[in-house]
Amino acid sequence: MRGEGRWMRMGSLGVLGVILAGAAGGSLWAAEHRPPNVIVVSVDNLGYGDIGPFGSELHRTPNLDRMAAEGMRLTHFYVTSGVCTPSRASLMTGCYPRRVSLHEDHEGGRVLRPVSATGLHPDEVTMAEVLQSAGYATGIFGKWHLGDQSEFLPTRQGFDTFFGIPYSDDMVHTHPRGEELGWPPLPLLRDEAVIEAPVDRNTLVRRCTEEAIAFIEAHRDRPFFVYMPHTMPGSTAAPFASEAFRGRSANGPYGDAVEELDWSLGRVIEALGRLGLDGQTLVIWTSDNGAPRRDPPQGSNAPMAGWGYSTAEGGMRVPCLARWPGVIPAGSTCDELASTLDLLPTVAALAGVEPPRDRHLDGFDIRPLLFGTEGARSPTVAFYYYDGPQLQAVRSGPWKLYLAIDEWVRRPHPAIEPGRPALFDVAVDPGETADRASDHPQVVRMLTALADAARKDLGDLDRPGANQRPAGHVAFPRPLVAEADGVIERSGFEE
Repeated sequence: MRGEGRWMRMGSLGVLGVILAGAAGGSLWAAEHRPPNVIVVSVDNLGYGDIGPFGSELHRTPNLDRMAAEGMRLTHFYVTSGVCTPSRASLMTGCYPRRVSLHEDHEGGRVLRPVSATGLHPDEVTMAEVLQSAGYATGIFGKWHLGDQSEFLPTRQGFDTFFGIPYSDDMVHTHPRGEELGWPPLPLLRDEAVIEAPVDRNTLVRRCTEEAIAFIEAHRDRPFFVYMPHTMPGSTAAPFASEAFRGRSANGPYGDAVEELDWSLGRVIEALGRLGLDGQTLVIWTSDNGAPRRDPPQGSNAPMAGWGYSTAEGGMRVPCLARWPGVIPAGSTCDELASTLDLLPTVAALAGVEPPRDRHLDGFDIRPLLFGTEGARSPTVAFYYYDGPQLQAVRSGPWKLYLAIDEWVRRPHPAIEPGRPALFDVAVDPGETADRASDHPQVVRMLTALADAARKDLGDLDRPGANQRPAGHVAFPRPLVAEADGVIERSGFEE
């Protein structure tokens, strides 16, 4: 596998890895040494206040309610961007989007679009590759959005199988500029072959759920990693849902989609119980960014300030649940800062492998937080809020500082004034209503110094970071369409 030798086995699992390497398909696991299965569900554009465990009284989410009762709510959990591609890049790599240069596309757009020349660099090490190195079966079921050229597809980034769409569901040929930009009908892929185009978006959550469960059943006898980046509620004004859920909710198509996402989780948890895998499986459920403003508003980021697609709390602080019966304390809450950056180092530790040591990572092993270890504190000293190429804010402890910026790429929300810093205690004021900058000048200075360090390390606007790595690039990108032999072949990868 590409990237072998970048990490090392740890402890007694090193001997086990040698034994397993000789087993057919790595499927003979000693039960007492078997590392946990990992399931990560990341839905699309869902707000902090959109599910029952985080305060929604509008959407019926009994399965998510049950997951919270049997596991942990993480109330200060962040993604690294208010939009899709950069957020997903961090989840996969444990790195800020600017570190892997996926904070924008090759034309300065906020996310990758169909036929983009850029994508996640093949030399980056993903969570799937880390777990694959530990003998895991790996599958992705949903929306990728880290590059639609063959060099960037999930099957080239550590996943054994892919069932889903390569980018956002609204990036279709019928978009007002779709034909002009050369966008094809929305393709559904199995591995690297287009099997339908256009795919019926109403069926994607149901079909991806069924595929994920079939994958779990097929790999029940070995550790597996299932990544479910669901396509809904999605980017369109009227989200999609299967026939069984359309018109059922009290919140129109958006609520229908949320309630189908809850159903999906319930099916997965049910399958784990039926297969006797409940106590062997860590499940993480979250969103890729907050709910964007729609007309009329349908999603809720309450009680956070602002909307998705921004660096306001409502754009980047998302609901997160973690469940692992017998390991994660039932009915618990973690109020410490954590983020998707932490998932790769955490699951690597659970699998008994080192994360990549030949490059800068930005996340931390948060097992003590998940396990409810007494006195556990967040290992994150500073968390950075980027809007595309621009560093806009930094958080340390309870304090979030919006930097004194004269010209914003996009203002986070109307309460932030250009040219002056704004400081909020987001532990008690997630709505960002009381600016405390004048009361705490020493905190402003401390957070400003942390921001200066980020500018040197990660970059800011046109200033490159000292430890920033390139995105992948191809010379002649082509639309992702069905081909006669069912295999996608394109131009070679450009260094």
